[in-house]
Amino acid sequence: MHTSEFLNISAAIVPNRTAIIFEGKRFTYIQIEERSTLLANALKQIGVNPKDRIAIMNVNCNEHVELYFACAKLDAIYVPLNFRGKQDEIEFILRDSNPKVLIAGNRYLELLESLDKSLLSTIDLVRIEESIPTPNSYKTLLDTSTKQEMFPSGLDQDVIILMYTAGTTGKPKGVMLTHENLSSYILSNVNPADPEIDERNIITLPLYLIAGIQAVLSGIYGGRTLIIQRQFDANGWLKLVENEKVDRAMMVPTMLKSIMESADFGKYDTSSLKVITYGAAPMPLQIIKKALDEFPNTQFINAFGQTETASTITMLPPEDHQIKGSKEEIEKKLHRLSSIGKPLDDVEVKIVNESGKEVDKGEIGEIVAYGPRLMKGYWNQEKATSQALKNGWLHTGDLGYMDEDGYIFLAGRAKDFIKRGGEMISPEEVEQVLHSHPVIDEAAIIGIPDENWGEVVRAIVVLKENGNATEKEVIQYCRERLSSFKKPESVIFVKELPRNTLGKVIKRELRETWKN
Repeated sequence: MHTSEFLNISAAIVPNRTAIIFEGKRFTYIQIEERSTLLANALKQIGVNPKDRIAIMNVNCNEHVELYFACAKLDAIYVPLNFRGKQDEIEFILRDSNPKVLIAGNRYLELLESLDKSLLSTIDLVRIEESIPTPNSYKTLLDTSTKQEMFPSGLDQDVIILMYTAGTTGKPKGVMLTHENLSSYILSNVNPADPEIDERNIITLPLYLIAGIQAVLSGIYGGRTLIIQRQFDANGWLKLVENEKVDRAMMVPTMLKSIMESADFGKYDTSSLKVITYGAAPMPLQIIKKALDEFPNTQFINAFGQTETASTITMLPPEDHQIKGSKEEIEKKLHRLSSIGKPLDDVEVKIVNESGKEVDKGEIGEIVAYGPRLMKGYWNQEKATSQALKNGWLHTGDLGYMDEDGYIFLAGRAKDFIKRGGEMISPEEVEQVLHSHPVIDEAAIIGIPDENWGEVVRAIVVLKENGNATEKEVIQYCRERLSSFKKPESVIFVKELPRNTLGKVIKRELRETWKN
C-alpha cells in the first residue's frame, strides 16, 4: 500500500479529530492533510521531482509529519537527519544522499553554515522557525502555495525513506525503505481510523529513527492523536501523559528507566496508559520487572526490529508480561522477559551458522529474516547490500538462539561476541548477571586481547548512587552464577557508559578506551 493513503484515509474518516499536538499547537487531520498538500505543491514549484531527496534536520515537530506526506504525494524521498549528528557525519550524509532541498530548524543553521560551501550551494535551504517570514522560510512556502490536490503515480515498491543507520562503526549507511516495507507491518497490526475509537499516542523517540517513524505512521493510519515531544525528558513526558491522558507510548529501555527514577514520578497520574511498547536496545530484566510493578494497569510489548527491517519482526506480547501461575510457570515467564519473543505471522526468522545453515534449538547463531519488511538495499552501496541480503534473507548481524517454545533470545552483535580459548561468550548473558547485582546500575561487557586466551572478558560497570563494590566482589558474583570461563577477568568502574541515540551502548568506544 502506498503510504500517502494513510493520511488520506484518516482525513476522510475523522477529519476534525486532533491529529497532532505539539507545544501548544493543535492540528486536525484535515489540517495536516491540507498542510502537506500545500507543502508538496510548494516543493514542486521550486523544482522537486519524483525520486528527488528532501532532507530535514530538526527535533521532533509537526513539520516532520507534514514533510513525510508531502514527499509521498510527490513520489520524492524523505531523508530525516540525525539532529545530534556532528559536522563530518552530516556532511557525509548530505553528499551521499544529494538532497534537492534541506529543511532545517534554526538551532542547526550554524552547524550547516560550517559545512563545505560547494556542498550547500547545490541545496535549497528552507528555514522552519523564522520570526519574520522570508522567501525561503517554511511558513512562506505554505502561505504562497496552492491546495491543488496531488496524486502520486509511484508504486508501492518505490523508495519513500532514505534512513541512515546510527553509524557506530564506520560511515553511516543509507537504508532504502519502500512504501510496502513500511505498510506491511501497519496493515497487519494496526486497525484503521474509527470514529468511535479515540486513542492518544505520545511520540518520544526521535523521528530520524525507524521506531519513531513507524510510531507516527501507525498513529496516522489508526486515526490516533499524536502528542509529539520535541526531545525526551522524563518530567516532560510525565506531564504530557497526565495532561493529555495518553494511552499509548513507545520508548527505549533507558527512557523507561529514567522515568521511573525521576524524583517526581509519583506526582503524576499515568493511569491512562494502556500500552507501553519498548525496544531498540536490550531491556535489563530488573528494569522491566520494576516497570510491571510501577505500571500495574498497563500492557507491555517488546518489539524487536532494525532499520533494515522497517519495523518489528519479533514480539513479546502482553500475555508474556503477566507473571503469574505456578512456581514453574513464573520462573519460565521471568526467563522469557529477557527474550525478544516470537516472529510475527508474516515474517520468517531463523538462527543460522556461518555457512547459512539453520542451527539446533538452543544453539547460538545469526538471526536472519525474510518477508515484506526487508529494505530494498543500501543507497549507493551494492557490496554492503549483497553482504546483508542473501537469497532474499536479511542477515541482521545480531546473534541469538531459539528455545524449544520458539522464543528468541539475543546473544549480542556478531562483532561483539568474545572468543576465549575457543569458547564463545555472549556479552548479553554476562551483562544480565551484572544487572542483577544489587549495587550495579549499568554494565557492559567487552573482549580484550590476551596472549594466552586470545580474548578475555572485561566488565565496564556503573555503580548505583552510594553503591560500593570491589573488582574482586564483582568477579566472584559472576563466578557463582556463570561458567567459570564466562566471568570477567577484570572490572573497570566508570561514571557512565557511552550510548547512541537509541540508548545502545557503543561497544566500539569502550574497546578503544579500555583495551589495555
